[in-house]
Amino acid sequence: MSASTLELAQRALGHLDGDGQATVTRERSLLLRYARSAPTQATDIDDTTVSLLALHDGHVGTAETNVLADDALRDAARRAMAAARAAADAAGAAGDHPGLPEPPAAYRTHEGYDLRTARVDPAGGGAALGEVFAVAAERGLEAYGAWTTGAVETAIASTAGIAAVDRVTDAYLKVVLRDEHGRTGWDARAAVSERDIDAAATARRAAAKVTGQEPAELPPGAYPVVLDADAVGGLLEMLGWLAFNGLAHAEGRGALDGRLGTRIAAPAINLSDSPRYAGTLPRAFDFEGVPKAPLPLIQDGVAHRVVHDSRSAARAGGGARSTGHALAPGGSPHGPAPTNLVLIGGGAADVDELAAPVERGIYVTRLWYLNVVHPKQTLLTGTTRDGTFLIEDGRISRPLRDVRFTDSVLRILQETEALTASSRLVSEAEYYGRRFASGVVCPALRAGGFRVTG
Repeated sequence: MSASTLELAQRALGHLDGDGQATVTRERSLLLRYARSAPTQATDIDDTTVSLLALHDGHVGTAETNVLADDALRDAARRAMAAARAAADAAGAAGDHPGLPEPPAAYRTHEGYDLRTARVDPAGGGAALGEVFAVAAERGLEAYGAWTTGAVETAIASTAGIAAVDRVTDAYLKVVLRDEHGRTGWDARAAVSERDIDAAATARRAAAKVTGQEPAELPPGAYPVVLDADAVGGLLEMLGWLAFNGLAHAEGRGALDGRLGTRIAAPAINLSDSPRYAGTLPRAFDFEGVPKAPLPLIQDGVAHRVVHDSRSAARAGGGARSTGHALAPGGSPHGPAPTNLVLIGGGAADVDELAAPVERGIYVTRLWYLNVVHPKQTLLTGTTRDGTFLIEDGRISRPLRDVRFTDSVLRILQETEALTASSRLVSEAEYYGRRFASGVVCPALRAGGFRVTG
């Protein structure tokens, strides 16, 4: 498989006139959705797409095809070259693309590919759903959610001399259990291998959040909060775009504009982009063929770096170079972003220990419908969902109605008081288009002054 995708990339590259890159992505994936404890949708994908990037006077043009005959590849190359020339003509000046990266000496291997998961066998998903439905029936609840597995192979060939192939797999299970009154509990797990997801245990954790009690209501205000890993992961994923996007930073739009080298979080916060950290969904290189490598972002609360692709590095100047974070061939117009965030844990045993010092506060399973209010302040709004509880006298006690919050991610990290020792991979696994599995490895944390607005 590896040789064929690289050969296809090199064959497609041969149709370009001038500098450029060919990227071949082969995806095999399966998605099983379920509702009311019954399967509702099954989607099986087996697709190979060729993306061609053409450069002309600092401008780029792209075209794609999933027809692999030479005529189709030749047509895609013509369209990419025409788009690059049209962009140059419209601008009337040289563009800002610095040119293609040079090939590295070597790429590091990783453990992000599992042979069993790569078979994308629906039997594994069927068995997982059966275990979830059994737990739901045992507890008198209805089950909703999804199971998905995928295997993606990426090959890149460029006129600069890059010739690279990478293979990755991922698996994900989401479980929402609901009682007859509409009260819900959530749990989800993601991994490189489907064997590392225990469907019954995932369902039991979701069921534990459905207590049968009538939820209490919490008035607006600032409260101590314990955020479980899913909630922390959601905040950090948004922070990746708002604070560490090198293009936004170079253009003065990023949250760390003028703040690199300063304290932006509590001393306990150590955040990095670490593609080879245990539990992540690793990759060998980005969409420009630049190798992935660990990159510290916040060290002991101090802002350290932002991430770059080739274009954002050129825009930043000052000797900046790509850090291996291109999200598309030639760089995404939205800029680069970290996709293997890792927040190092602390010393607390679990969420119960985090809650122990809290006289009155809130425990949040996960956050939903996050939207940006003010990018430079990392100010977000959203709601809690599928398991929100009151903390009283150091105990996670009664369920709460879901609340709306409006708060800054950096403020929450500044007010972080403790973190659990254990971390886990958090991933949304929502794929709108080409499958690109990513996630955040993080612990649960306790912070002060969580701002409930409704």
